[in-house]
Amino acid sequence: MEKYLLNAPQQSEGNVVDSLLAEMVLEKALYNFQKRTLEKQIDETLIAGDKSEFLRLTEELNKLIS
Repeated sequence: MEKYLLNAPQQSEGNVVDSLLAEMVLEKALYNFQKRTLEKQIDETLIAGDKSEFLRLTEELNKLIS
């Protein structure tokens, strides 16, 4: 579904493609950052022996990757 705004300048097809590509790159970078952060936190909870935090973080990681 396309969005149309009154008085908004129309983007050329190249600009739309560039915008979509930039959005995809940013989403992938954010996903990778969140995944690495969760994995590091999971490792830390394993070292600390914090079972409840481990379970919470692994559930969050599973939601992220599914």
